[in-house]
Amino acid sequence: MTDRPFETASLEGIERSGGRPEWVPIRRRFGIASFGVNAWSGEAGATLVPEHDEKSTGHEELYLVTAGHATFTVAGETVEAPTGTLVFVGEPGTSRGAVAGPTGATIVSMGGKPGEAFEENPWEVNSEVYPLFDRGEHEQAKRLLEEALDEHPGAGGLLYNLACAEAQLGDRETAIAHLLQAVEIEHDFARYAREDDDLAALRDDPRFPAAPA
Repeated sequence: MTDRPFETASLEGIERSGGRPEWVPIRRRFGIASFGVNAWSGEAGATLVPEHDEKSTGHEELYLVTAGHATFTVAGETVEAPTGTLVFVGEPGTSRGAVAGPTGATIVSMGGKPGEAFEENPWEVNSEVYPLFDRGEHEQAKRLLEEALDEHPGAGGLLYNLACAEAQLGDRETAIAHLLQAVEIEHDFARYAREDDDLAALRDDPRFPAAPA
């Protein structure tokens, strides 16, 4: 922050971080605490908004294409979105995603849960943790995840990644405990765990979760 009552920035000038090169972390850049806002930018064919829904957050989401041309898929329907197009997805359970068109695209997304104060979503922390895994910095990843879990104790993704870090550090008992907590919150983590190299050292443990049928 500065002494001025406002700040400015360009999307190109915002430092990108984490394991998602398409992510421009607008909310973090300004320290915005009242709503979620980010940008996603990439070249032709890049996945800018991975297919997902917002059941876990209850968020409404508004997307604005600020450059190029994007192709959205919302509830199975294709939506061509040239520059200036707004796409609003009000139902949290609706699947949505977007890819960049032939000239690339930039999408600004905004969201929040109606009637509730905004809370930082744990996926932002996970996006910063992935590069630490790539560099083998598992102790630092563990610290970041533990700090995030103090604020989001029921976040399955954070627990899963913490288990991965602990497994890499040789802490089998704690890793198994956190992995089982993650699976209890979200059963799909059991399937991911069967193929995750970070958890390979735990697979001979009889408590290791079986993939869902």
